[in-house]
Amino acid sequence: MKGKQKQGRGRAVEPISAQVAGGLAELVPDRDRPRGSTLLIDGAPQSHVDLDDPAYLDFSYQRRLGHIADLVAPPGKPVQAVHLGGGAFTLARYIAATRPRSTQQIIEIDAPLVQFIRAELPLESSWRIRVRGTDAREGLARIPDGWADLIIADVFSGARTPAHLTSTEFVTDVRRALRPGGHYAANLADGPPLAHLKAQIATVRTVFPELCLTADPAVLRGRRFGNAVLLASDRELPIAELTRRAATDPHQGRVEHGRALLDFTGGAVPVTDASARPSPAPPPSAFS
Repeated sequence: MKGKQKQGRGRAVEPISAQVAGGLAELVPDRDRPRGSTLLIDGAPQSHVDLDDPAYLDFSYQRRLGHIADLVAPPGKPVQAVHLGGGAFTLARYIAATRPRSTQQIIEIDAPLVQFIRAELPLESSWRIRVRGTDAREGLARIPDGWADLIIADVFSGARTPAHLTSTEFVTDVRRALRPGGHYAANLADGPPLAHLKAQIATVRTVFPELCLTADPAVLRGRRFGNAVLLASDRELPIAELTRRAATDPHQGRVEHGRALLDFTGGAVPVTDASARPSPAPPPSAFS
């Protein structure tokens, strides 16, 4: 492990770093939160965690995933959740804090990253969270049929989603692992001309009948590279409440669904294992 770690009132005041499988991982202290840190990998922001307040979500895309986690079941009801991609375990911490007694599985292939996060940002021992050190698709295949209420895909190798996690075959296995009425949420990153994002919507639509997309309006208009959260289910989605939350977020978002989402997707073709490609690499300006 590299870097300095100076302690002051129980917090790191300088970045802590470690070499992990995905590159150089750094935990940069949050000056506004005594026990808050941002995880970066090779300089790209990945996650933010506040050990004093695990229900706090700093990144806008994580708040959008948090809104989904809030709406998949009545408030406070425990859920069974699968997180494809671990990062700093931010969403698993959020669900554990907002839905006590939930049972969760994190599937993260980067074992050194898991070790680093466990050491520096430990999980509460009372939380029912299991971390599996394997590839996301291989780990998903081990989830029993109909086990999950919620599956969140937030997987990046470097700053790109691996190709094998973008296909209809992958999404079909997601639906297999979900209970009837369960929800699938995917964090997608793209920029103009949004070909990857549109193809992912077309791909998920082949498996799930109900879809919506939440993102910064500038991303949806193809003006800049950014994140979009795609939500899918076999039941009606909470569009009105998601729209309200997106509109009142500190970084205002827009929700597309129905005919508007179909028009946005245009003639995009679904992706299969045979045609899958990684998501596009972000431009350097995305992290400036």
